[in-house]
Amino acid sequence: MAGMHPLVEPGPPLAAERVARFSRQLMLPGFGELAQRRLAAARVLVVGAGGLGSAVVPSLAGAGVGTIGIVDDDVVELSNLHRQTSHGVADLGRAKVDSLAETVAAIDPECRVVRHRRRLTAADIRDVLAGYDLVVDGSDNFPTRYLVNDAASLAGVPLVWGAILRFHGQVGTAWHAHGPGYRDLFPVPPSPDEVLSCEAGGVLPSLCTTVGGLMATEVVKLITGVGEPLIGRVTTVDALSGRSREIAYSAIADAPEITDLIDYEAFCGLRTAQQATDDAAPAPAPAVPAVTAAGLLERLRDGAAFTLLDVREPEEAERGRIRDSVLVPLAALAGGAGPTPGSGPVVVYCEHDLRSRRAARLLRDRGVTEVEYLAGGIAGFAAVAGELVQR
Repeated sequence: MAGMHPLVEPGPPLAAERVARFSRQLMLPGFGELAQRRLAAARVLVVGAGGLGSAVVPSLAGAGVGTIGIVDDDVVELSNLHRQTSHGVADLGRAKVDSLAETVAAIDPECRVVRHRRRLTAADIRDVLAGYDLVVDGSDNFPTRYLVNDAASLAGVPLVWGAILRFHGQVGTAWHAHGPGYRDLFPVPPSPDEVLSCEAGGVLPSLCTTVGGLMATEVVKLITGVGEPLIGRVTTVDALSGRSREIAYSAIADAPEITDLIDYEAFCGLRTAQQATDDAAPAPAPAVPAVTAAGLLERLRDGAAFTLLDVREPEEAERGRIRDSVLVPLAALAGGAGPTPGSGPVVVYCEHDLRSRRAARLLRDRGVTEVEYLAGGIAGFAAVAGELVQR
């Protein structure tokens, strides 16, 4: 993959002021003014102005990308500020695309920003994507990730994508003309009730900068032809250990060809195929809700009445369990043990949260309506309230 042809043809020669601005970049081996002119002529669409977008966009502007489109329909909230550092307190309540556009203007007024304040759908993404050389996906949900991948494939443009959660991040590049894509790595979306959001699971703020920086680097490499893009490879980052590793993957030989855009909420299980065409259909069963470690701590301190259910094995519980919890291993729970309908609210936990999500679904199917699982499990809770974990 090394030596791939640059994606963008170079723009006109740089003015003296632009040469001075990018002098530290121009001196890089194999880069030079020609690469900088390619960046100046490039048009990059960034999906998402949150944790990843607010890291990627300033990096692209600083590198000299000439046109940046930003897609987001959200506004800045207080809980965003710890990780979305391109927004500030003065931006609370403002559209993220407007706040991020001002950040770009402060970095380089010559960078053109196109604001797309909307949520992308299969009906409009082709129109939005038209005229851009590549797309960067920093979204936080699977329907959008599959939508952007398929639209990029149909448009024949490369896609740089990233994902973050808790202490972990992933970065990859998909360009179907040159290798496998996102669907080859993730052919089937996860079940909706197995998807943990940043709201429920949290995210280390510096991870946004790390992963966003890697994504911006991929964009620069594709535009200029410098280096080897992450096509057929995924870089994963573990912030806690400080380690990263590479996962290679190949195209699925018999995978269905992408010929059109579909209903991605139905594809990802957020609604049934019948509901996609019948507005009168009943709503799907809601996903089992999660409670954060901070939320559980607050309930415990307030003396709220509920059953705290540990579904791990006895030897795991011996190493540490949350105070006043009841131990019912998952296998025993599946056999009929544990809380019954009408026994009151239940919060289920395990080591992380995979088994607790299954247990919560099992209890809900049994008729226990007030049931939640602890996002991050006891491992996450111990980091917040270690004094309540008995060993």
